[in-house]
Amino acid sequence: MKLEYKDKSILFSHTEIPDIFFTEYLSCASGDFIKIYLCLVFLSKYDKDIKITDLSKKLNLPFNVIQAGLTFWEENGVITKKPNGYILNSLQELELHKSYTPNLTLTPEAIEKNSKNQYRAKAIESINNLYFQGIMSPSWYSDIDLWFKKYEFDEQVMVALFDYCFGKSALHKNYVQTVAEAWSKNNIKTYNDLENYYQKHDNMNKIKKAICKKLGRYTALTEFEEEYIEKWILEYGYDLNVINIALKKTTSKSNPNFDYLDKLLSDWHERNLKTPSEIEAFLAEFKTKNKNIKELEKKTNYNNYTQRKYDNLNELYANKTS
Repeated sequence: MKLEYKDKSILFSHTEIPDIFFTEYLSCASGDFIKIYLCLVFLSKYDKDIKITDLSKKLNLPFNVIQAGLTFWEENGVITKKPNGYILNSLQELELHKSYTPNLTLTPEAIEKNSKNQYRAKAIESINNLYFQGIMSPSWYSDIDLWFKKYEFDEQVMVALFDYCFGKSALHKNYVQTVAEAWSKNNIKTYNDLENYYQKHDNMNKIKKAICKKLGRYTALTEFEEEYIEKWILEYGYDLNVINIALKKTTSKSNPNFDYLDKLLSDWHERNLKTPSEIEAFLAEFKTKNKNIKELEKKTNYNNYTQRKYDNLNELYANKTS
Protein backbone atom coordinates (compact mmCIF):
# COMPACT_ATOMS: atom_id res chain seq x y z
CA MET A 1 0.00 0.00 0.00
CA LYS A 2 1.41 3.31 -1.07
CA LEU A 3 0.62 6.42 0.93
CA GLU A 4 0.93 9.89 -0.49
CA TYR A 5 0.73 13.25 1.27
CA LYS A 6 -2.04 15.30 -0.30
CA ASP A 7 -0.59 18.83 -0.19
CA LYS A 8 2.83 19.23 -1.79
CA SER A 9 2.47 22.85 -2.77
CA ILE A 10 5.04 25.41 -1.67
CA LEU A 11 2.33 27.18 0.30
CA PHE A 12 2.35 24.42 2.94
CA SER A 13 6.00 23.39 2.86
CA HIS A 14 8.74 24.64 5.15
CA THR A 15 12.53 24.83 5.17
CA GLU A 16 14.43 23.77 8.28
CA ILE A 17 17.56 25.55 9.44
CA PRO A 18 19.57 23.81 12.17
CA ASP A 19 20.07 25.72 15.43
CA ILE A 20 23.82 25.40 15.01
CA PHE A 21 23.58 27.88 12.13
CA PHE A 22 22.37 30.59 14.52
CA THR A 23 24.89 29.85 17.26
CA GLU A 24 27.91 29.27 15.03
CA TYR A 25 27.61 31.09 11.70
CA LEU A 26 25.08 33.91 11.98
CA SER A 27 27.43 36.41 13.69
CA CYS A 28 30.36 35.90 11.31
CA ALA A 29 28.47 36.16 8.00
CA SER A 30 27.23 39.31 6.31
CA GLY A 31 23.54 39.81 5.57
CA ASP A 32 24.06 39.14 1.85
CA PHE A 33 25.93 35.91 2.55
CA ILE A 34 23.14 34.74 4.87
CA LYS A 35 20.58 35.43 2.10
CA ILE A 36 22.64 33.32 -0.27
CA TYR A 37 22.88 30.41 2.17
CA LEU A 38 19.16 30.42 2.99
CA CYS A 39 18.33 30.44 -0.70
CA LEU A 40 20.69 27.52 -1.33
CA VAL A 41 19.05 25.52 1.46
CA PHE A 42 15.62 26.25 0.03
CA LEU A 43 16.56 25.31 -3.54
CA SER A 44 18.42 22.16 -2.48
CA LYS A 45 15.13 20.63 -1.28
CA TYR A 46 13.85 20.62 -4.84
CA ASP A 47 17.11 19.53 -6.53
CA LYS A 48 17.01 22.70 -8.60
CA ASP A 49 19.70 23.47 -11.15
CA ILE A 50 20.33 27.18 -10.90
CA LYS A 51 23.06 29.35 -12.40
CA ILE A 52 24.94 32.07 -10.54
CA THR A 53 23.42 34.67 -12.85
CA ASP A 54 19.94 33.39 -11.99
CA LEU A 55 20.78 33.49 -8.29
CA SER A 56 21.99 37.06 -8.72
CA LYS A 57 18.67 38.09 -10.25
CA LYS A 58 16.59 36.14 -7.75
CA LEU A 59 18.28 37.70 -4.71
CA ASN A 60 18.83 41.10 -6.33
CA LEU A 61 22.54 40.92 -5.54
CA PRO A 62 25.50 41.74 -7.81
CA PHE A 63 27.20 38.81 -9.51
CA ASN A 64 30.48 39.38 -7.62
CA VAL A 65 28.62 39.32 -4.26
CA ILE A 66 27.13 35.92 -5.14
CA GLN A 67 30.61 34.64 -6.01
CA ALA A 68 32.07 36.05 -2.79
CA GLY A 69 29.25 34.49 -0.76
CA LEU A 70 29.77 31.05 -2.29
CA THR A 71 33.51 31.34 -1.63
CA PHE A 72 32.84 32.34 2.00
CA TRP A 73 30.59 29.36 2.69
CA GLU A 74 33.00 27.04 0.88
CA GLU A 75 35.96 28.27 2.96
CA ASN A 76 33.92 27.67 6.13
CA GLY A 77 33.13 24.11 5.01
CA VAL A 78 29.40 24.76 4.78
CA ILE A 79 29.29 23.90 1.08
CA THR A 80 31.57 21.79 -1.11
CA LYS A 81 32.23 22.66 -4.73
CA LYS A 82 31.71 19.93 -7.33
CA PRO A 83 32.29 20.03 -11.11
CA ASN A 84 28.58 20.53 -11.72
CA GLY A 85 27.59 22.57 -8.66
CA TYR A 86 27.72 22.53 -4.87
CA ILE A 87 26.83 20.14 -2.06
CA LEU A 88 25.36 21.55 1.15
CA ASN A 89 27.13 19.87 4.06
CA SER A 90 25.48 18.97 7.35
CA LEU A 91 26.20 21.71 9.88
CA GLN A 92 25.68 19.27 12.76
CA GLU A 93 28.35 16.92 11.38
CA LEU A 94 30.74 19.84 10.89
CA GLU A 95 30.36 20.95 14.50
CA LEU A 96 30.62 17.40 15.80
CA HIS A 97 33.92 17.04 13.96
CA LYS A 98 35.22 20.37 15.30
CA SER A 99 34.17 19.51 18.85
CA TYR A 100 35.87 16.17 19.08
CA THR A 101 38.89 16.48 16.79
CA PRO A 102 41.03 18.61 19.20
CA ASN A 103 40.56 16.06 22.00
CA LEU A 104 42.23 13.37 19.90
CA THR A 105 45.58 15.08 20.48
CA LEU A 106 45.17 15.21 24.26
CA THR A 107 46.57 12.52 26.54
CA PRO A 108 44.26 10.86 29.07
CA GLU A 109 46.19 12.68 31.83
CA ALA A 110 45.57 16.06 30.17
CA ILE A 111 41.86 15.33 29.73
CA GLU A 112 41.59 14.31 33.39
CA LYS A 113 43.46 17.44 34.47
CA ASN A 114 41.14 19.69 32.43
CA SER A 115 38.04 17.99 33.81
CA LYS A 116 39.22 18.72 37.36
CA ASN A 117 39.81 22.36 36.69
CA GLN A 118 36.77 23.75 38.45
CA TYR A 119 37.79 27.38 38.00
CA ARG A 120 38.11 26.96 34.26
CA ALA A 121 34.77 25.14 34.06
CA LYS A 122 33.12 28.00 35.97
CA ALA A 123 34.71 30.55 33.64
CA ILE A 124 33.37 28.74 30.57
CA GLU A 125 29.96 28.42 32.20
CA SER A 126 29.97 32.17 32.88
CA ILE A 127 30.87 32.89 29.25
CA ASN A 128 28.04 30.62 28.07
CA ASN A 129 25.45 32.24 30.34
CA LEU A 130 26.56 35.86 30.00
CA TYR A 131 27.24 36.09 26.26
CA PHE A 132 25.40 33.13 24.64
CA GLN A 133 22.22 32.97 26.73
CA GLY A 134 23.19 29.44 27.79
CA ILE A 135 23.22 28.02 24.24
CA MET A 136 26.88 28.34 23.25
CA SER A 137 27.87 26.30 20.21
CA PRO A 138 29.91 23.14 21.02
CA SER A 139 32.82 24.30 18.88
CA TRP A 140 33.33 27.32 21.15
CA TYR A 141 34.28 24.95 23.99
CA SER A 142 37.12 23.51 21.93
CA ASP A 143 38.30 26.97 20.87
CA ILE A 144 38.26 28.29 24.44
CA ASP A 145 40.19 25.26 25.62
CA LEU A 146 42.70 25.85 22.83
CA TRP A 147 43.08 29.56 23.72
CA PHE A 148 43.66 28.71 27.37
CA LYS A 149 46.61 26.52 26.31
CA LYS A 150 47.98 28.79 23.58
CA TYR A 151 47.86 32.15 25.39
CA GLU A 152 48.04 30.93 29.02
CA PHE A 153 45.27 33.33 30.03
CA ASP A 154 43.86 32.94 33.51
CA GLU A 155 40.11 32.49 33.91
CA GLN A 156 39.38 36.16 34.59
CA VAL A 157 41.22 37.25 31.45
CA MET A 158 39.30 34.75 29.33
CA VAL A 159 35.96 36.07 30.61
CA ALA A 160 37.20 39.64 30.08
CA LEU A 161 38.14 38.73 26.50
CA PHE A 162 34.56 37.70 25.71
CA ASP A 163 33.19 40.70 27.59
CA TYR A 164 35.31 43.04 25.45
CA CYS A 165 34.25 41.42 22.16
CA PHE A 166 30.61 41.32 23.26
CA GLY A 167 30.78 45.04 24.06
CA LYS A 168 32.09 45.65 20.53
CA SER A 169 29.17 43.64 19.06
CA ALA A 170 31.76 41.38 17.45
CA LEU A 171 31.35 38.06 19.20
CA HIS A 172 32.62 35.87 16.38
CA LYS A 173 35.70 33.66 16.42
CA ASN A 174 37.92 35.59 14.04
CA TYR A 175 37.55 38.79 16.07
CA VAL A 176 37.96 37.04 19.44
CA GLN A 177 41.09 35.34 18.08
CA THR A 178 42.48 38.69 16.85
CA VAL A 179 41.95 40.37 20.22
CA ALA A 180 43.45 37.37 22.04
CA GLU A 181 46.55 37.59 19.81
CA ALA A 182 46.90 41.32 20.55
CA TRP A 183 46.63 40.75 24.30
CA SER A 184 49.14 37.92 24.15
CA LYS A 185 51.65 40.11 22.27
CA ASN A 186 51.32 42.64 25.10
CA ASN A 187 52.27 39.89 27.59
CA ILE A 188 48.82 39.68 29.15
CA LYS A 189 48.28 36.49 31.12
CA THR A 190 46.73 37.52 34.43
CA TYR A 191 43.96 39.97 35.24
CA ASN A 192 46.55 42.25 36.83
CA ASP A 193 48.41 42.31 33.49
CA LEU A 194 45.16 43.26 31.77
CA GLU A 195 44.46 46.10 34.19
CA ASN A 196 47.98 47.50 33.66
CA TYR A 197 47.45 47.25 29.90
CA TYR A 198 44.18 49.19 30.11
CA GLN A 199 45.76 51.80 32.37
CA LYS A 200 48.64 52.27 29.93
CA HIS A 201 46.18 52.66 27.05
CA ASP A 202 44.04 55.15 28.99
CA ASN A 203 47.15 57.18 29.79
CA MET A 204 48.20 57.13 26.15
CA ASN A 205 44.77 58.29 24.99
CA LYS A 206 44.87 61.19 27.47
CA ILE A 207 48.27 62.25 26.16
CA LYS A 208 47.04 62.05 22.57
CA LYS A 209 44.06 64.27 23.38
CA ALA A 210 46.29 66.76 25.22
CA ILE A 211 48.70 66.97 22.27
CA CYS A 212 45.86 67.53 19.80
CA LYS A 213 44.38 70.25 22.01
CA LYS A 214 47.70 72.10 22.35
CA LEU A 215 48.32 71.89 18.61
CA GLY A 216 44.77 73.00 17.81
CA ARG A 217 44.05 69.73 16.03
CA TYR A 218 40.36 68.82 15.74
CA THR A 219 40.72 66.04 13.20
CA ALA A 220 41.69 62.44 13.90
CA LEU A 221 45.37 61.61 14.11
CA THR A 222 46.88 59.78 11.18
CA GLU A 223 48.36 56.31 11.59
CA PHE A 224 51.89 57.74 11.44
CA GLU A 225 51.12 60.41 14.06
CA GLU A 226 49.74 57.71 16.34
CA GLU A 227 52.99 55.77 15.88
CA TYR A 228 55.04 58.84 16.78
CA ILE A 229 53.19 59.28 20.09
CA GLU A 230 53.41 55.59 20.94
CA LYS A 231 57.16 55.73 20.31
CA TRP A 232 57.61 58.73 22.62
CA ILE A 233 55.63 57.06 25.41
CA LEU A 234 56.45 53.36 25.09
CA GLU A 235 59.97 53.41 23.62
CA TYR A 236 61.36 56.67 25.04
CA GLY A 237 59.42 56.49 28.32
CA TYR A 238 58.38 60.16 28.13
CA ASP A 239 55.25 61.42 29.87
CA LEU A 240 53.14 64.49 29.15
CA ASN A 241 55.44 66.72 31.23
CA VAL A 242 58.33 66.08 28.86
CA ILE A 243 56.18 66.25 25.72
CA ASN A 244 54.81 69.59 26.92
CA ILE A 245 58.32 71.06 26.80
CA ALA A 246 58.57 70.02 23.15
CA LEU A 247 55.10 71.42 22.46
CA LYS A 248 56.19 74.81 23.81
CA LYS A 249 58.89 74.89 21.16
CA THR A 250 56.19 74.97 18.47
CA THR A 251 54.78 78.36 19.50
CA SER A 252 56.73 80.29 16.88
CA LYS A 253 56.01 77.77 14.14
CA SER A 254 53.27 78.76 11.70
CA ASN A 255 52.47 75.13 10.94
CA PRO A 256 53.82 72.87 13.73
CA ASN A 257 53.90 69.20 12.85
CA PHE A 258 54.75 65.85 14.38
CA ASP A 259 58.02 65.55 12.42
CA TYR A 260 59.33 68.62 14.26
CA LEU A 261 58.23 67.26 17.64
CA ASP A 262 59.76 63.88 16.86
CA LYS A 263 63.14 65.47 16.02
CA LEU A 264 63.16 67.27 19.36
CA LEU A 265 62.12 64.28 21.46
CA SER A 266 64.40 61.88 19.57
CA ASP A 267 67.34 64.23 20.11
CA TRP A 268 66.64 64.35 23.86
CA HIS A 269 66.31 60.59 23.97
CA GLU A 270 69.64 60.13 22.17
CA ARG A 271 71.25 62.45 24.74
CA ASN A 272 69.79 60.22 27.50
CA LEU A 273 67.71 63.09 28.89
CA LYS A 274 64.85 61.52 30.82
CA THR A 275 63.26 64.04 33.19
CA PRO A 276 61.85 67.55 32.61
CA SER A 277 64.56 69.02 34.85
CA GLU A 278 67.34 67.37 32.80
CA ILE A 279 65.83 68.66 29.57
CA GLU A 280 65.32 72.18 30.92
CA ALA A 281 68.94 72.26 32.11
CA PHE A 282 70.16 71.11 28.70
CA LEU A 283 68.10 73.75 26.89
CA ALA A 284 69.34 76.49 29.23
CA GLU A 285 72.94 75.39 28.70
CA PHE A 286 72.45 75.28 24.93
CA LYS A 287 70.91 78.75 24.95
CA THR A 288 73.83 80.16 26.93
CA LYS A 289 76.39 78.49 24.67
CA ASN A 290 74.65 79.79 21.56
CA LYS A 291 74.52 83.32 23.03
CA ASN A 292 78.25 83.23 23.75
CA ILE A 293 79.01 82.15 20.19
CA LYS A 294 77.00 85.06 18.78
CA GLU A 295 78.77 87.54 21.05
CA LEU A 296 82.12 86.15 19.96
CA GLU A 297 81.13 86.61 16.30
CA LYS A 298 80.26 90.24 16.91
CA LYS A 299 83.62 90.87 18.55
CA THR A 300 85.65 89.15 15.83
CA ASN A 301 83.38 90.56 13.09
CA TYR A 302 83.47 87.56 10.77
CA ASN A 303 81.28 84.56 10.06
CA ASN A 304 82.49 81.59 11.94
CA TYR A 305 82.35 77.97 10.80
CA THR A 306 81.05 77.03 14.24
CA GLN A 307 77.93 79.07 13.56
CA ARG A 308 77.10 76.94 10.52
CA LYS A 309 77.65 73.85 12.61
CA TYR A 310 74.95 74.99 15.05
CA ASP A 311 72.40 76.11 12.45
CA ASN A 312 70.13 73.06 12.60
CA LEU A 313 70.06 72.88 16.39
CA ASN A 314 69.42 76.63 16.56
CA GLU A 315 66.30 76.06 14.50
CA LEU A 316 65.12 73.33 16.85
CA TYR A 317 65.77 75.21 20.06
CA ALA A 318 64.91 78.72 18.84
CA ASN A 319 62.02 79.18 21.28
CA LYS A 320 62.19 79.92 24.94
CA THR A 321 61.75 76.97 27.25
CA SER A 322 59.75 78.77 29.87
